[in-house]
Amino acid sequence: MLLAFFVSPGDLSEKRSLFSVVVILAIIFFLLGAALVYLSWESKLEKKLKVFLILTGASAIGFPVFVILHNFFYALGVLAGNIVVLKSIMEFLHAAFFLIGLIGCPIGFLIGAIGSIVKFNRK
Repeated sequence: MLLAFFVSPGDLSEKRSLFSVVVILAIIFFLLGAALVYLSWESKLEKKLKVFLILTGASAIGFPVFVILHNFFYALGVLAGNIVVLKSIMEFLHAAFFLIGLIGCPIGFLIGAIGSIVKFNRK
């Protein structure tokens, strides 16, 4: 659903009407990741399985957090447009958070999900 929202051709007004659905799905993804981290942390599972489950949950938590941080530092960079050093720092931070959210979190999620499935099936 999320991928279809971003890559589908269509009128911008149609996409804007679906934005609330995207936000709700992101909140649900965040909450499920938080629940996975909490339940994994409190459980008495095998150490490696626990690490993979926590990595999966942390990646699910990290994605919306890094998206918000990316937008926050981008806005600060725009506001600090006249201060060259501060603008450069904000540009670096918003690019770093963008890359972590766009590349790092999905890779961490896949590694954690596949690793926990493999460890769970070996039991």
